[in-house]
Amino acid sequence: MQEPAADGAAQFCDQCGEPAATAGHERCAVRRSLEPPRFCPQCARRMVVQVDPFGWQARCSRHGETHS
Repeated sequence: MQEPAADGAAQFCDQCGEPAATAGHERCAVRRSLEPPRFCPQCARRMVVQVDPFGWQARCSRHGETHS
């Protein structure tokens, strides 16, 4: 598995977990506007996601937590 970029840029799609540089993420872009991220954009690990009426929280075991 690839290590994250030094600048912290996303290397993986947060919806499907595939490398972000590959083509074919149009459907992921649509899902991104409606759903929380499912994969860590830095390491592609599946994240623990909790959705509540006020937003969402997603946690990567390696890179910590993000929220809406």
